[in-house]
Amino acid sequence: MYNFEFERPGSVAEAVAALKSEEAQALGGGQTLIPTLKQRLAAPAKLVSLGGIAEMKGVCLNDDGSLSIGGGTTHAEVARAAAAHYPALAALAGGIGDPAVRNRGTIGGSLANNDPSACYPSAALGSGATIVTDRREIAADDYFQGLFTTALDEGEIITSVRFPVPEKANYQKFLQPASRFALVGVFVAHYAGGTRIAVTGASEDGVFRWSAAEEALASGAALDGMAPEADGMIADLHGTKAYRAHLTGVLTRRALQAMA
Repeated sequence: MYNFEFERPGSVAEAVAALKSEEAQALGGGQTLIPTLKQRLAAPAKLVSLGGIAEMKGVCLNDDGSLSIGGGTTHAEVARAAAAHYPALAALAGGIGDPAVRNRGTIGGSLANNDPSACYPSAALGSGATIVTDRREIAADDYFQGLFTTALDEGEIITSVRFPVPEKANYQKFLQPASRFALVGVFVAHYAGGTRIAVTGASEDGVFRWSAAEEALASGAALDGMAPEADGMIADLHGTKAYRAHLTGVLTRRALQAMA
């Protein structure tokens, strides 16, 4: 790694102040940033660790029935604490990476990084979640803006994520066995106002809502044989565009069957 300064603030206000330093960068669980630093692909002058901020950790049920998860909450804690309130989200968290990753990685770090194959973006988008930062609240539909791109401004910190709890939901993941990222992952959540379907791992533009399938369900149509267009899907050594499009349809139907 290149040399850098390290600061571990104890509050969100202290972290915001520290991130105003030139070339400062926030550090969540470090599951992406630390390997990047080791490969010398990033050279921040200062790392500001968010791991010591107690107000950014924990899971709680709000008065309106929504579930708030602190941005600094680890995947393992989400899997444990959300199980009674939002089982599908807890199951998703429990399937991320391996125990080492789940006990270090955080939901805020994952959403801030917005890896195109990460699991949490599909849960946030599929649930219609709200991303709460030190400055504002951002609807998930407006938050994700492409590969590794979000609506966050420089130095903005995800302090919590608020999930409306659906009537029922399910996450289906076809994992890449080496990385345990989603080759394709589909999160389906049903609310009184309709069903939301979010897909990760498949598109060149990152996580997306499969609107055509949502509309078909709203009209009472079956999704038998339905798949999104292959154009715009990721193609790599693990699968072609057509393969990922096919998987999206298969996993969506599996999720719906699991919810039936």
